[in-house]
Amino acid sequence: MSSPHARAVESALAFWAETGVDACYGEEPVDRLAEGAARLKAKAVTPRPAAVAQTPGSGARQAAPDVSAAVEQAKAMAAEAQTLDALAAAIAAFDGCGLKFEGAKQAVFSRGNPEGPVMVIGEGPGGEEDARGEPFVGKAGQLLDRMLEAAGLKDRVFITNTVFWRPPGNRTPTLAEQAVCAPFLARAIALVRPKMLLLAGGAAAKSVLQREEGILTLRGRWFEWRGEDGAVLPALPTLHPAFLLRQPAAKKKAWLDLLTLTERLDRPGRPE
Repeated sequence: MSSPHARAVESALAFWAETGVDACYGEEPVDRLAEGAARLKAKAVTPRPAAVAQTPGSGARQAAPDVSAAVEQAKAMAAEAQTLDALAAAIAAFDGCGLKFEGAKQAVFSRGNPEGPVMVIGEGPGGEEDARGEPFVGKAGQLLDRMLEAAGLKDRVFITNTVFWRPPGNRTPTLAEQAVCAPFLARAIALVRPKMLLLAGGAAAKSVLQREEGILTLRGRWFEWRGEDGAVLPALPTLHPAFLLRQPAAKKKAWLDLLTLTERLDRPGRPE
C-alpha cells in the first residue's frame, strides 16, 4: 500500500497535469545555456544532408503523415453518412488516424440517447472503453452516469469523444489526432442536433472550442461552438470525471457545472 506522502504527490501531479503543466524538475541539473550553445555549434558545422528519394523498399524513413489529407478524407467520409449507424461504420473504416494502428482493439464512437438535448464530449476512450466499444463505461464513466442521473440528465444525453481509438497508455490525444477525427465529431453533432454541449475535461474543451486555457479557467463558463454549416451551440466545459476520481474535493465544482447546464436547458422560454 502506498504511503500518504506518495498518494499526496500522485494527486498533486494529476492536478498539475489537468491544469496544463507539462514539465517538472529533473533528477539532475541541466545547463541549458551550454546545451543550447552546443546545438548552435553543431548546426553551424553540420552540412545539410542531401534529399533521399523515397522509393518502396529503399529503407528510407517515410515522411510524416499528411494531416491535411487525412482531414479532407474524414470530411468526405463523414459527409456521406446520413445516419449515426452509417457514421459509426465510416469511423471504423477510416484509416487516417494513427491511433487506429497503435494497439486499439476497435473504434469507440458513442452511447446514449441520439435524441437527447445534451451531447457530452470527452477526450478519448480508455482500456475499458476499448474493450467494450462504448465511451465512458469504466470507473470514470460510472461516476459520470451517477452525476448525470442526480442532475436529471440520465436519459437526455448522447456521449462521444474527440478521438475514437484508445491512445496508447491512455495518454492525452494529440492535436493532430483530434483534428483528423473532428469532421466525424462535427457530423455527429449535425445528426444528433443537440441543444447544447457538455465538454468533459481540458483536452475536449480545448479541441472543440479551439482555446488554449486550462480547464480550471474554462470550466463553468458558457462558450459558443460554431459548425462549418453555420450551426451555433452553447458549450459548457467541466472537469473530467477521471480527474474527479483523483481529486474528490473537485466534485463540487463539477456538480455546480451540471446545475448550470440543467438550469439553462430547462429554463422557461428558452429559445429552441
